[in-house]
Amino acid sequence: MVSKPQVRFTLGKQSSLAPDTVSCSDSDSDDGLEAIDPRVRLMFFSSEGDLEGIKKLLDSGTDVNFKDIDNRTALHVAACQGFTDVAELLLERGAEIDPQDKWGSTPLADAIHYKNHGVVKLLEKHGAKHLTAPMHVNNAREIPEYEIDAKELDFTNSVDITKGTFAIASWRGTQVAVKKLGDELFTDEEKVRAFRDELDLFQKIRHPNVVQFLGAVTQSSPMMIVIEYLPKGDLRAFLKRKGALKSITALKYAMDIARGMSYLHENKPEPIIHRDLEPSNILRDDSGHLKVADFGVSELLKGTHAAKHEKPMSHQDTTSGRYVAPEVFRNEDYDTKVDVFSFALILQEMIEGCQPFVTTNERDVPKLYAAKERPPFKAPSKSYAHGLKELIEECWHENPERRPPFRQIIVRLESIYNSIDRKKHWKVQRFRCFRMMGMCKGEDSDTSTNNRSSWI
Repeated sequence: MVSKPQVRFTLGKQSSLAPDTVSCSDSDSDDGLEAIDPRVRLMFFSSEGDLEGIKKLLDSGTDVNFKDIDNRTALHVAACQGFTDVAELLLERGAEIDPQDKWGSTPLADAIHYKNHGVVKLLEKHGAKHLTAPMHVNNAREIPEYEIDAKELDFTNSVDITKGTFAIASWRGTQVAVKKLGDELFTDEEKVRAFRDELDLFQKIRHPNVVQFLGAVTQSSPMMIVIEYLPKGDLRAFLKRKGALKSITALKYAMDIARGMSYLHENKPEPIIHRDLEPSNILRDDSGHLKVADFGVSELLKGTHAAKHEKPMSHQDTTSGRYVAPEVFRNEDYDTKVDVFSFALILQEMIEGCQPFVTTNERDVPKLYAAKERPPFKAPSKSYAHGLKELIEECWHENPERRPPFRQIIVRLESIYNSIDRKKHWKVQRFRCFRMMGMCKGEDSDTSTNNRSSWI
């Protein structure tokens, strides 16, 4: 028996991995379909969404897993076209879930490429696997040095941390924090791009007051970013437990934050804007120091001499509207000074013991900032060391250009801290002096009545 020659099916959308993806018109009429190989007709009906035609062919014995010259199946075609009902029928009739065409593309990969979400969900429900990640490379030499084998990450006792953004895992005997880009997000190009951007930023960062990047999973699904795990949690949880902090503690924490942010803003050749600086994104390490974390909406300020970023950022992109600079709310150009504004609010919160405008609905807080209102200073004056209120007011100034850069903020914080430390040292010395005098007085009273009278 002579086998039928292989054919190439070229109607409709083609493989997502084909070198020259084309979308053929239906100019090839369906006249004389009865004379065409039934397997090709199966491909054609799948591209047209013709359920009845498909059923008749399958009932007559046509192979549901027929592959054309490019190794494409009817399920590939249905996935490309976005026909969920056709894909479901083919699967019910025994279609293989993960066949690969000559370029290595599966029906799921094609459905993701063409953003056919209904087909994606259906295929995933039937067990389809993501063979490659969006950042997958074909040449082993191109695999980045930071790549971590996903098999090394153990999520057996995993729990969500940091607002659910990260989860704890075990990696080479050490607990780490892992951020995943779930499979269901592969069809969202914006989220994939944000993941790439965050990964690019992490690779540029090395500082004691910025969370440490350990590696990433980019060659398999789901993609992941792996950073150091800080078990003491974030500043938000700490402030919730402790309330208002002593000035000396608040200053120590403020210097940690400022040093981390100064490092980001002084990054060469392009500054890094955090854009979401707030207590939940600041973590505490074992030594009690703070580290800036979560760069999900951070970005490089493009251009070596750039002073402004002209792409508006919605305040809804951030975690909390209570820390958003007014220029962001107004969709104006912004620069690194948006982080300085947020820093001022965090510093005040550490001393006041409550969030900015805590009794106001969070959605309305940015409107107050835009109207030039700022959270009131309610704590006793002694809670604010000399010069601290003035620094906070400068940092949240309405005009971004009037806000000091972090390198200046650090100098001023250190000066205020040293002033408090000197006073504390002087008080300790004075106490010791009085104590010594009291001890001497007691010794004299035991040895001589005359001496005792001299102290009276």
